Amino acid sequence: MLEKMQPGRPQRHVDINKALIEGAVYPLMERFRGNTIRGKCKDLCISQDLEVARIQANQQEKLKKLLLHSIQTVPAYKHRLPLQALIEKDPVSALRAFPVLDKKTFNLAAESYVSEKADRAMLIKNRTGGSTGQPTAFYMDRDTVESYEAARWRGLSWWGITQGSRSVMIWGNPFELNHAQQRSFARRERFLKNRIILSAYTLNPKDLGEVIRRIEAFMPEYVYGYASALFMISELMLAAGNRLNISLKAVVSTAETLHAHQRESIKSAFGCPVVNEYGARDAGILAYECPCGSMHISEENTFIEIVDPVTGETLPAGECGSVLTTDLNNFSAVRLRYKVGDLAALSDKLCPCGINLPVLAHIEGREDSMFITTQGRYVHANAFNQVARALDSVAQFQIIQESPEKAVLKIAYNDNTASRETDTQTFLQQAGMLLPGTEIRVVRVDSISPEASGKYRYSIREF
Repeated sequence: MLEKMQPGRPQRHVDINKALIEGAVYPLMERFRGNTIRGKCKDLCISQDLEVARIQANQQEKLKKLLLHSIQTVPAYKHRLPLQALIEKDPVSALRAFPVLDKKTFNLAAESYVSEKADRAMLIKNRTGGSTGQPTAFYMDRDTVESYEAARWRGLSWWGITQGSRSVMIWGNPFELNHAQQRSFARRERFLKNRIILSAYTLNPKDLGEVIRRIEAFMPEYVYGYASALFMISELMLAAGNRLNISLKAVVSTAETLHAHQRESIKSAFGCPVVNEYGARDAGILAYECPCGSMHISEENTFIEIVDPVTGETLPAGECGSVLTTDLNNFSAVRLRYKVGDLAALSDKLCPCGINLPVLAHIEGREDSMFITTQGRYVHANAFNQVARALDSVAQFQIIQESPEKAVLKIAYNDNTASRETDTQTFLQQAGMLLPGTEIRVVRVDSISPEASGKYRYSIREF
């Protein structure tokens, strides 16, 4: 994609570090460490242009190999050996004969999902941040990690971004490192990945000028970060009348649900397209937004199912349900039909962009944001977000449902707003209409801090 410079903004300088990373660092990693990210990315870019039937056939062949491998070498699935004939004939139907794997079940016997053929010395241990309320430790191998990265770079390539492109990340700092280690980490990020990290943990309105100064001084091609952190910065920029004095190819939002009002604010403040990246630490890059606005699934790497949250039945295109993923590359530690904790819907339409990968119709967000009324009805927490947006005095809120009968509503207010009491009563009244029969206790707070991961959650279901 050709970069369009905005009037009055300086042209981007020649990035020597980018040239070194793409012309020297990556070739050296490929030659001496066997790095395969760029090769995998090239293969994915070829695959996306194949006919739909060919892409699906390739995916099913990978699924068949994974399922046969699972029933033969993975202790958790060995009892499914009688499925072998069905796997050979119809791997998709065979996959649906396996049970849904939720995080609680996996955590109780995580080691049983490691293949007996896996080289344990080569396994990479990772852990989710626990944003679903269930932190999960799991294993990957190098091929899986590089497949995840290749899918990310394939998606970024749709926006003219390459492996050496300079970027600013609004992210979490490695706070477990000491000062010397953090400086070393920052140098590696700067010179080997061509990026700097601005902490999402400590964003403060009084630091806005410094944030903008650092972004402009670094002159990135794109900014990458948490949806809530990017939104907070954009709202501060718009309120102060600030704009970046550089041109960006994109702002990439990840790790959280990107709501329409957040997208509009970020787009207006940064003056560039906003790109949605959908993935999970324990599932990889699942989908990426193209310039036509479609969320294309990384079908070569994952098999995604959408099922009813209660019955587990497969849902047709257009209907929202729980997201199940089956990683097609991780033969070392297999998780079939893994419930990542999100809600989404599939589309049955191809995107006009020409990329022949399937599309997610929409992503609703966290499954634990589905609140449950005393009558057993489900209410998506985004409904509370819509209420808050109409109330001028509400700067932040967080609603925590402790049980169907009890919830806590935390509210942080804007300064010098006369409508606090009225807005609080309106919020409480409408929340009560969404959760009839639930006792909602209001707690007034100065601010609502992000979690240890750096993410801000406005809704939590604790049961």
